[in-house]
Amino acid sequence: MDSKKLANDCAKSAKKKKALKVLVLDVRKLTPYFDYLVICSGRSTTQVRAISEEIEMSLKKEKKFNLHREGEKFAHWILMDYGGVVVHIFHEEERKFYNLEKIWGEGEKVKIIKTKRETTTNTKRKVHVKKRDRSNN
Repeated sequence: MDSKKLANDCAKSAKKKKALKVLVLDVRKLTPYFDYLVICSGRSTTQVRAISEEIEMSLKKEKKFNLHREGEKFAHWILMDYGGVVVHIFHEEERKFYNLEKIWGEGEKVKIIKTKRETTTNTKRKVHVKKRDRSNN
């Protein structure tokens, strides 16, 4: 799996747990150590942990395992290192404070690509509204 697909998969997994402001940055021109940064946040430590666990579980299915992981104890900032991709999952306040978007601001924003299956599933959803029977009024 190439780094761009891996970063995209991390971002999609984060969105499954309702991560806020999911951002993927291509930083290949800025550093030789990794290719992409995935930055997202949650409203609570529980949500931050859930996002982290979702990313880890979905990538394990693809036989991708993180090289290093830290920050789980307090879950204000969890870092997951997948080699070519580094994932930062912040609690909202920590994200504002550390402001990685500014530090890595020269990185190119990458659009998160949905799979064909995700796109068709979303367009096929219909909202069913039950009409009230007004004959009894």
